[in-house]
Amino acid sequence: MNLPNELTLARIVMTALMVAFLLLPGPVWAWLSVVMFAAASLTDMADGRIARKRHLVTNFGKFMDPLADKILNYSVMIVLLPERLIPPVAMVIILFREFLVSGIRLSAAEQGRVVAANIWGKLKTVVQDVSLVVILVLRALDLDALWAVSNVLMWVCAVLTVISGGVYLWQNADVLKDAD
Repeated sequence: MNLPNELTLARIVMTALMVAFLLLPGPVWAWLSVVMFAAASLTDMADGRIARKRHLVTNFGKFMDPLADKILNYSVMIVLLPERLIPPVAMVIILFREFLVSGIRLSAAEQGRVVAANIWGKLKTVVQDVSLVVILVLRALDLDALWAVSNVLMWVCAVLTVISGGVYLWQNADVLKDAD
């Protein structure tokens, strides 16, 4: 296993710790969740850059890297749902797109193809990461603007998610045509 793939797996492990921190009461745990989320998000940038620079891009990485991103981001979103920091309809839209793109990737894999993340998927992930960092920081600060800011940010994420999903559908329409 190469370094970029190890970083991807580390992100999954860090997600479990971050979720535990999110569930514990108190400002110390809130701030630890911010730090853990930010660190895990940075591994996403690092693993991709290292893989491309050192020519360590693998099919495992192409599949697991976006999956690790989903595990990280959607774990946070799900934990924050009961606090009303994530609009449930926005969450459904976001998850719908993810299942749709995952279905396209699985269908492509059956045809011997790998559908790697495109610029729209990467942009969606960066916007989600930044939005979630802002939400987690505001949550740790216990600011009154938390609910309003988090809801606006998550709706921005939902819109970008729809655009990204549409691009994946358009770019990979042939995968669906060739599916058995």
